[in-house]
Amino acid sequence: MKPTAQELKIMQRMQPGVITLSGFLGSDTRPLNEILESDSAALAALDRSQQEIADRMESFSQASWDSYLGETLIEGKYLVQTDVYRGRLPCPYGHPGIFRKAITRLTNQSNGLCVVWTSLNIHLIREHGFFEGKGSAFRLEPKTLVKALFE
Repeated sequence: MKPTAQELKIMQRMQPGVITLSGFLGSDTRPLNEILESDSAALAALDRSQQEIADRMESFSQASWDSYLGETLIEGKYLVQTDVYRGRLPCPYGHPGIFRKAITRLTNQSNGLCVVWTSLNIHLIREHGFFEGKGSAFRLEPKTLVKALFE
């Protein structure tokens, strides 16, 4: 399906150098609606919602911020660290608000999976169902993310 004018505008803001140095689409050449549909289908197959994934990510990030200890162990198996950087980022969808530059790294010690996300990733997943394009620096594969966060 051909991208709408709104999707083209959003995809333009997702290009490298507009909001972030590397952008949000990586090497993915699919239209935005195809990226969203593919990830939505993956979530449905995993029986998880955008909201529940984003809530879990946010809880880990918040617990890590609150610990002030660098890495912290959560629930006995999730090793989590959040690094906060100077500055804030807007949502490429034009959604109101700006998001702190923070990167959270979670290692699930039970299955060895490690995932990395930003504060903006949490918003993009919760509000837009966007896990970034294939090849993007902060692309979160839904299947890997769910295994890291819930297993």
